[in-house]
Amino acid sequence: PPAHSHSDWIGPPDKHSNLRPVIFHVPPEESALERRLREARQEAQACNQRFWARHNRAFRQEKEEFIYSRLKAKGLEMRDETGQKATLNAEEMAEFYKDFLNKNFRKHMQYNRDWYKRNFTITFLMGQVALARALRWLRWKKKNVEH
Repeated sequence: PPAHSHSDWIGPPDKHSNLRPVIFHVPPEESALERRLREARQEAQACNQRFWARHNRAFRQEKEEFIYSRLKAKGLEMRDETGQKATLNAEEMAEFYKDFLNKNFRKHMQYNRDWYKRNFTITFLMGQVALARALRWLRWKKKNVEH
């Protein structure tokens, strides 16, 4: 982002995680509390990026293996006679999705717990930053009224 920007910048979805990366704005006079908030947000973004990139990679690989094994069991190839990629019907794919979710249930539960912890911390820090800014503004306003 340009130096004069006062906002976070959001990029296009990442090809592995499907999450949109954020470049966080760093104010020139960032307080220690504001820095803690920004760093907590950056760490949350990095954790989400890692989790979803790994999850999506595993999903795609296991899906391809499932499709391959089902087609092979039917005596079919991965591509039909026209060169199109062979597919399974919705019921067969629903079986894969159900199995994948069941197999990864604990990972998702742990991710959700971590996500809630991180977001609680971020929300708490946001409240502290908002309060500190309000107090700073009130002190500035009081000082300017007295003069």
